[in-house]
Amino acid sequence: MSNLNAVSFREEQGRYKGIFAWIFSTDHKRIGLLYLYSIVSFFLIGVLLGAAMKLELLAPGKTVMDPATYNAIFTLHGVIMIFLVVVPGLPAVFGNFMLPIMIGAKDVAFPKLNLLSWWIYVFGAIIALSSLFMGGGPPDTGWTFYAPYAFKTNTNMLPAVLGAFILGFSSILTGINFIVTIHRLRAPGMTWFKMPLFPWTLYGTGWIQILATPIVGITLLMIVGERVLNIGFFDPALGGDPILYQHLFWIYSHPAVYIMILPAMGAISEIIPTFANKSIFGYKAIVISTLAIAFVGYFVWGHHMFTSGMSGTALYTFSLLTFIVAIPSAIKVFNWVGTLHKASIQLETPFFWAASFLFVFMIGGLSGLALGALATNVHLHDTAFVVAHFHFIVFGGVGFAFMGAIHYWFPKIWGRMYNTRIATSGWIIFFIGFCTLYLPMFFLGVTGMPRRYYDYVENFHGPNIVSTIGSWVLILGLVIILTNLIRSAYKGEKAGKNPWGGRTLEWTVDSPPTLENFEEIPVIDRGPYDYRKNPES
Repeated sequence: MSNLNAVSFREEQGRYKGIFAWIFSTDHKRIGLLYLYSIVSFFLIGVLLGAAMKLELLAPGKTVMDPATYNAIFTLHGVIMIFLVVVPGLPAVFGNFMLPIMIGAKDVAFPKLNLLSWWIYVFGAIIALSSLFMGGGPPDTGWTFYAPYAFKTNTNMLPAVLGAFILGFSSILTGINFIVTIHRLRAPGMTWFKMPLFPWTLYGTGWIQILATPIVGITLLMIVGERVLNIGFFDPALGGDPILYQHLFWIYSHPAVYIMILPAMGAISEIIPTFANKSIFGYKAIVISTLAIAFVGYFVWGHHMFTSGMSGTALYTFSLLTFIVAIPSAIKVFNWVGTLHKASIQLETPFFWAASFLFVFMIGGLSGLALGALATNVHLHDTAFVVAHFHFIVFGGVGFAFMGAIHYWFPKIWGRMYNTRIATSGWIIFFIGFCTLYLPMFFLGVTGMPRRYYDYVENFHGPNIVSTIGSWVLILGLVIILTNLIRSAYKGEKAGKNPWGGRTLEWTVDSPPTLENFEEIPVIDRGPYDYRKNPES
């Protein structure tokens, strides 16, 4: 950024006061925080909706709500958690805040486009949530909006579908911004294989956001066309095919899983070498596996449809590809464990989150192989086993990585330290609650309990009691974690530049970073994880 541009940038930042200085800011750090506050708010709403579902499943029969309310709540829980929390999640928050600093840039390539992406995110969220307050009641199709029910139901489908469509533009713009930033704004000397792993995962994610998101956008518009114009894309009565909707939806939504999980893997790849006090094991293998996941992830959508009806050749092919896509993920786990081998591990809260990520991600991944195998999938499809697997990957993977990232970069973002004893206590309670909540669902699924059901027979009562109690424990841990972080952001001890002994560029700038991050753009002469402790703390 030239001196002239830097002056105009500072003038723009000083044009507004109060809240307007935030919502009209083009500073990538403020935009990252705007995403953080928005996403955490929606996450808490989603958690309360999930807790309400578990309370209803505490006992057979009606507990606190009727079936229609239950259907609406699990739809809203899914829409909020997927489209408003998990998909934007790590890229929007930590990608925006950390990516330019980690590659030695003063901002993203398109600051105004970056702000526009947040505005689109908020606008899409408002449209989607407006379905709660309009006539007809909230949508009740589940977050997948499956046809033909999506255009037959009398509930408020249009605002939810249009909101998800608008949110897609925010994702696409973010992906474009990150890819151009990485290509054009890396510091002098930072070649591709001198770039930290978190930016690498954002790069792979960006391509998925650009290439896959338009598919679901078109699919959602087709649902709107079905409801408003009776076109007949998916309606069998008009010559349409509801199975076509499933193909189009999952062609996007399985790559979307990697929009969620790749940045999570990137954050873990930053935390583990820092607290292992050694270089990452197999840097290039992790980079190549990241790109392999992004590529192969486009070709496995059919494993969501093994019982929907397709040819034998397609079944075998999708099953094989599902097992293949597990290989690059396993490479990452092997490299993380290899990094910890014979390491001088520093036991701090971010490391606990990273270690527990490995545990829950392995369970989620191995249970995914059971669903990828044709014979077991037929038995487990649409059971509580799928719910458990999904939450171990998405909530366990993305959620634990997000928590690890916020505890890891907290001193850099706010310039203060949190109470590590309280933070670790919150992690322990959260981890116990998570396992108690979701592990019984594997048993329930194997023994035949369907997912998305409002009621169940007496045989499933015991595990559902345990699972519901687990939700209460998890929420207690979450309250402890958030209370500690919020209080520490205002009253915590001041942090130095590098409290953890990290080796990437964000640990060389002030805490919190100044407006333009660097007084002078750094020149890179080594890899990101070379074993050189930064003496500043």
